[in-house]
Amino acid sequence: MTVQAITTLTLFGIQKGHWRWGLAQMGTMPPRLQQTPGLQFFKLLGSGKGRVFSLTPDFYLYGLMAVWETEAQADIFFSHSDIIREYQEHCQESWTVKLLPLKAHGKWDGKSPFIPAPEYNQINGPLAVLTRASINLRALPAFWKYGKETSKALEQAPGLVAAVGLGELPFVRQATFSIWENEQQMVQYAYQNAHHQQVIRKTRQDNWYAEELFARFRVISATGTWKGRNPLENI
Repeated sequence: MTVQAITTLTLFGIQKGHWRWGLAQMGTMPPRLQQTPGLQFFKLLGSGKGRVFSLTPDFYLYGLMAVWETEAQADIFFSHSDIIREYQEHCQESWTVKLLPLKAHGKWDGKSPFIPAPEYNQINGPLAVLTRASINLRALPAFWKYGKETSKALEQAPGLVAAVGLGELPFVRQATFSIWENEQQMVQYAYQNAHHQQVIRKTRQDNWYAEELFARFRVISATGTWKGRNPLENI
């Protein structure tokens, strides 16, 4: 079997009073990450104060989504890199989840970063979903109008373990990452929730997105804490 690239998402909870440092990393950290061995693709992401969609930025929560050539290279980075040590000095907590892509379509800055391996096309247990889009400027009012209700519908969905809204650029380049107890519950929300289906129809009819990406992942493991706990500790 060929070696499978692995994806990680890390959430950094910045210490109170260190928000300027956290914000500065959005500009200063990418050149350092580009020099990291085995790192094929990465995005540093900000967040909003709401659970999923929010117009108010949260300067105390940031994300790093990364694709690694091998799991071993990811482990070396998280265990030994100066970058992670520096984040630890400024964070009150951090949480990292390892993922294997199952399905993916669309582009992220013109790239297809998540390449599923055929042997991983079946899943039992927790499932993670990433949706990401660059929003057309003329569609911003409609997107954010529906965003609050979309967030509420997601938060109330049976089987949702955790969800967070992330973004590369405030308001216009947005992503949602969610973890579900199993694939069946995720599919039930995606295809049977009336509000979610309405939003999907409007995105197509009104051409909300200049670029979009949708990916599903098998959840391999998670370490650390997010909001004081590991959301996967009981799964």
